[in-house]
Amino acid sequence: MDLTWEIIRWILLGIVVINELAAIFTVFREKRDIAATWAWLLVLTLIPVIGFIIYAFLGRKPTQRRLNRIKSQTRLKLREAVKQQQKQFSNMPKPRFSIAQVYRRTIMLFQSIDESFLSRHNQVDIFTNGNQLFAKMFDDIAAAQKSIHIEFYTIYNDRIGNQLRTLLEQKAAEGVEVRVLYDSWGSMGVKPSFYAKLRELGGYATPFLMTRSNIFDFRINYRDHRKIVMLDGKIGYIGGFNVGDQYLGRLPKFGPWRDTHLRVVGGAVFGMQRQFIGDWNASVKSEASRIAHYHPYFPEIKVPNGNTAMQTVASGPEGELEKIKMGYLRLINAAQDHIWIQTPYLIPDDSILDALRVAAHSGIDVRIMIPCKPDHPFVYRATQYYARALANEGVTIYTYQRGFLHAKTIVIDGRMASVGSANLDFRSFKLNFEINAFIYDRQLTDRLEQIFVDDIRSCRVMTPARFAEQSRWLQFKQYFSRLLSPIL
Repeated sequence: MDLTWEIIRWILLGIVVINELAAIFTVFREKRDIAATWAWLLVLTLIPVIGFIIYAFLGRKPTQRRLNRIKSQTRLKLREAVKQQQKQFSNMPKPRFSIAQVYRRTIMLFQSIDESFLSRHNQVDIFTNGNQLFAKMFDDIAAAQKSIHIEFYTIYNDRIGNQLRTLLEQKAAEGVEVRVLYDSWGSMGVKPSFYAKLRELGGYATPFLMTRSNIFDFRINYRDHRKIVMLDGKIGYIGGFNVGDQYLGRLPKFGPWRDTHLRVVGGAVFGMQRQFIGDWNASVKSEASRIAHYHPYFPEIKVPNGNTAMQTVASGPEGELEKIKMGYLRLINAAQDHIWIQTPYLIPDDSILDALRVAAHSGIDVRIMIPCKPDHPFVYRATQYYARALANEGVTIYTYQRGFLHAKTIVIDGRMASVGSANLDFRSFKLNFEINAFIYDRQLTDRLEQIFVDDIRSCRVMTPARFAEQSRWLQFKQYFSRLLSPIL
């Protein structure tokens, strides 16, 4: 009997040692930051076998070959214009007003890290309602004469998804160039045959960078989270909406959907167009499907459309720099009066967390609005943890009660803003492919601020006292989820 138990103990010890060695090998064979390294070691060590299954979904990076396909794409068309702008800003006399100096330094940051072109004369409309957004977008698609380029994380096979597909088929039949780039995981359940007729009519549709089947490539992270549409190279859409009935408030689970998207007419569309072409050429396999001649997609814009200056900035795991996060840091650190943020996921890394703390303790009005309900349980509990921590540091936390808040906006001092696909979390900073518009325009920023104020009417303020009233069990789930935050 004693010998039997001794054998069992040695077997269990061997399993533990093998699991620990496998965990160390699995985590350290791919380059990642220290927080994610420790988080994955925690998962693989505390949850043997199941932890490795979780890692297969969440932890594996795309192969270097795939990432190199993105990195190898030229920045196209705007590179020389950006170089000229960099010289212009470097030689410009120091502005008299501090806000102009902030503009200048922020613009130069994006020129340096992303070769992002500054477009000065754009007409921008803001949409916060999915029905209004897609009505206008579909009108613009119907009016397109030359090219329709669409890139979304999610395009579902539902009512609005089928409306979009039918419209694209009509345009392809008219001879308009139609290209659709979608994420295979975000568009889960949509088979390649969904676009069969579009392809028969001369259009193109392909999943972003990954294989066509999630059965063989089931990574949840490292996805194409961008949401952009470009029409004839003149009209662009950028923001947080995906294509699906839930984004129009048609699913009872979420109720009314609150998001923010921009319609842009002007040179800023070139930045979106450039990113789409790079993503498209990295995703298609045949040379015939690639975009070889760029000039038709960057038409000359002779007449200024508006007064909004903006840059589009893209980031992803193919590069070392977390470009959009650096932009967020730049905006937060430049604030003198107030910082108003809307995000569905509040899981900041230490640099963003410290910047928000410094701002709040410096007397700056820091407000953050998050949803009142989860769409991903662990993610929402981690969001609650950081919301509680920031509330204790003097940040005003709002929970949006009228449906689900999915907007990703930052407004600084009524003068600068960011709207796009990137959340305030590790996944958007490090793991997914994102794109944001950074805006330098007091009038447009005033409109975004008014939207924020209007949303406050549908919110509950979560004070430190209210967080303290939460149950011990809920607080435990928040603390536990926070330990996993680098990999959520």
